[in-house]
Amino acid sequence: MTSKILIVEDDALMQDFLKETLSRLELAVEAASTGEEALQKIQSADYDIILSDLRMPALSGIEVLKAAISHQPESKVVMMTAYGTVESAVEAMKLGAFDYVTKPISADEVEIVVKRALEYKKLQWENQQLRTEIAGRYRFDNIVGKSPLMQKVFQQIEVVAESNSTVLITGETGTGKEIVAKAVHYNSQRKDFPFLSINCASIPEGLIESELFGHEKGAFTGAIKTNLGRFELAHGGTILLDEISETSPALQAKLLRVLQEKQFERLGSGTPILVDVRVIATSNRDLGEQIKRGKFRQDLFYRLNVLPIHLPPLRERKEDIPLLIDFFLERYNKESGKRVQKVDEKALEVLMNYHWPGNVRELENYIERAVVVSKKPVLTLSDFPRELVYPPAEESADGEGQSLAQAEKNLILKTLRDCSDNRTRTAEKLGITTRTLRNKLKEYGMQ
Repeated sequence: MTSKILIVEDDALMQDFLKETLSRLELAVEAASTGEEALQKIQSADYDIILSDLRMPALSGIEVLKAAISHQPESKVVMMTAYGTVESAVEAMKLGAFDYVTKPISADEVEIVVKRALEYKKLQWENQQLRTEIAGRYRFDNIVGKSPLMQKVFQQIEVVAESNSTVLITGETGTGKEIVAKAVHYNSQRKDFPFLSINCASIPEGLIESELFGHEKGAFTGAIKTNLGRFELAHGGTILLDEISETSPALQAKLLRVLQEKQFERLGSGTPILVDVRVIATSNRDLGEQIKRGKFRQDLFYRLNVLPIHLPPLRERKEDIPLLIDFFLERYNKESGKRVQKVDEKALEVLMNYHWPGNVRELENYIERAVVVSKKPVLTLSDFPRELVYPPAEESADGEGQSLAQAEKNLILKTLRDCSDNRTRTAEKLGITTRTLRNKLKEYGMQ
């Protein structure tokens, strides 16, 4: 497709010169002799390049630039200016112009700057296409990941969604278990029926049975009317039992009956109700260990664990962090109206080296906060909280002390915090040189 260029020049001889020069580049060339005419064209047609004189009677090149940014921000604007008005051209660059050239201009100069603008625009387009392709390849219903571990999860979701069997999703807090449960439901034949969830850990034991199975009027004190439970309301669809490991043995027995017999009874009623519901359960605990401790029924575990999906912690799939950052930047830019483009290299290095105890949810919270508070197009270390940049000292897993390297790392980081990040004072306090301190920070991934 032929690229289009708009020449905005009030001098007829200069305009003809530019038309002739740019026609040799096989561009679709249009021209405007005034700023007003240029505005009309910009509002009615799209241009890849706009080559505009800076000083014109009535409407200036700055106004043309502002109109271009407003109506077609993808176009590249090159300003032409006389030698004495270079400062104005620099100001135009600050407003968003791609480049500027000073008059008198040779044909070679015009060709070079226009070719460079076209090449840059092409590069931007290819980058956008690549981002779109990556998004399609590495996203699955708001789940993001290119790591082998997450590609395996995507494959499992596709297989599981085609069946009606129960699903058990395991993983640490913040790994995205509920999002995966929704992906299973909305990619299944049940997608047009309800998806209801209940957090088994947040509802008191005395109320959760009523929430799940409903109750009849008068079933207990305060039951002034008949209420339908989640199982009945989710008929035909899916019910998510979030953090099922927190349920009592008595409730586990009733859930087992529902899974085995596909029926239940409302509290205060002896009438069984048949139900067609797919059950998905999640747990951040090791249910095998819970069974050994007598806190979870083994027979219920077997009923739930027909189709297991395990979500890896973020520390085991760090190659997904840049993709997740882009995903959350896009989300919170839309919500806040910001235009944060990326995270700079130093901040990305810290994010890649952090251990992420809160997993994807923790990363999302940090990016959301940074987008909201930052006034810059690129996020830097100053946009993230101190505990992320300098995490607290880590204890050993067995509580019996630390390795020499870990103890050294903790001492250096603690001293650095105590000295308000002043490396010279930190080195003096530790009795080492600033060069040694710099090398140690680099070694620990904290440079």
